[in-house]
Amino acid sequence: MNTGVLSTKPLKIGVLLPTGTAQWAKDDDPRDLITLGRSAEHLGFTSLFVNDSLITPRIEALTMLAALAATTGTATLGTGALLPFLRRPVQTAQTLASIDLLSQGRLTLAVGAGFPGRFGRPFYDLSEVPWPRRFARLDETVRLWRALWQGADTFHGEFHHLTDLPPALRPTRPTGPPIWLAGATPAALARTGRLYDGWLPYPPDPADYTTGLHDIHRAATAAGRTPEAITPALFVTVRIDDDPRTARAALDDYAHATYGMSLPELEKIQAVVAGTAEQVTDRLNRYVTAGARHLITRPAALNLRAQREQMERVAALIPDLTTPSSPRTRVRPGQ
Repeated sequence: MNTGVLSTKPLKIGVLLPTGTAQWAKDDDPRDLITLGRSAEHLGFTSLFVNDSLITPRIEALTMLAALAATTGTATLGTGALLPFLRRPVQTAQTLASIDLLSQGRLTLAVGAGFPGRFGRPFYDLSEVPWPRRFARLDETVRLWRALWQGADTFHGEFHHLTDLPPALRPTRPTGPPIWLAGATPAALARTGRLYDGWLPYPPDPADYTTGLHDIHRAATAAGRTPEAITPALFVTVRIDDDPRTARAALDDYAHATYGMSLPELEKIQAVVAGTAEQVTDRLNRYVTAGARHLITRPAALNLRAQREQMERVAALIPDLTTPSSPRTRVRPGQ
């Protein structure tokens, strides 16, 4: 395998919190999501991520992060991925800066433009935003956020023409929180290299991760950027059980509840890992070897108690997840 694109960044392990009602039991209390986030931080996860949506019933992403900003202390707070077209851009910049300040600079944003199908174009229709040129609109929205955070009083782009802008709330860092791109098409890889601070895909094959990261680094170099400045992350659904068959059956239930599809269908399009602790460790380490340095794990469980149990199982793997440059180095929880 070509290891020339590997990052020297330390390995970080995060968790996606189950903000969608499909992952709750009937008697689950949504306020327990805050307790779950605090527990994840205590277990050694270095980041807490939430999904964004419009049609799927779930706690709104930025509302959830605002709650976590006040109740957690060290974990990065992130979106996987935020859909900017659902919101007015100037107000969103204010909200994001507020969360960043309330969390003392712990915010990281993965953003996306949506994709065709159930979770794509209908969102645009409901938001009254045109579907064409959606990727250009996403890039421009990010540029507008950064301009506002740096004190711009005017902005002129393809979609937004703003003059006499009042002073905006400034986030902790002068350029604002890091912004990653969620996407793996050739165009998305090139845009990540040119414009974004990180990459959050979910390729089923680790080899595709290495290839994509190589393309991102090539685009970054061509744009005069340092490839090392781009965080290589991964979104991966995980289920750990003592019996591999039990793990796959539970993940199949999760796929049906979350996406209305079977596990064999889901694992063709997303990174999913099921099995014993040893099998899951081996599979995750393949992505680490492929170049991933921030794993956002999504526990596959359908109630909050089971989510906590799966979080504990994943946290127990952290010491056995290694970097390829030093395979004998054990990564401590929270490192």
